[in-house]
Amino acid sequence: MSGAELKKVGLKVTLPRLKILEILESAGEDHHLSAEDVFKILLEQGEEVGLATVYRVLTQFEQAGIVRRLNFENNVSIFELDTGDNHDHIVCIKTGRVREFVDSVIEERIQEISKELGYDLSGHNLVIYGAYKEELDPAIK
Repeated sequence: MSGAELKKVGLKVTLPRLKILEILESAGEDHHLSAEDVFKILLEQGEEVGLATVYRVLTQFEQAGIVRRLNFENNVSIFELDTGDNHDHIVCIKTGRVREFVDSVIEERIQEISKELGYDLSGHNLVIYGAYKEELDPAIK
């Protein structure tokens, strides 16, 4: 997302907004970041942006539809870019690592349940919690 796209969603282009957006876009596989994670990355990059500014920018991004705020059982909000896709999350109760997954059977069943109960589904949020079995992939901890 560029400065022009920030303007398009009604946000003024500022250096903190651009830097935070850049961090979110370049986060790779572990792209579920807390405000504190973003703040630490900014510090590592030598940027002088306060934690309050990070929270404010992330909230503005959420209101503009740029990011989604996710709240899990640890009461810490994490943020991910809102790519418009539909996916669910699984959280390791040991490490707090969040992974995404898509399962067509689950998606279909959610649609069926909504219909059976007389609801027009507008969205859903499925979070699974468990302890990751390291022997499956020792590189992931």
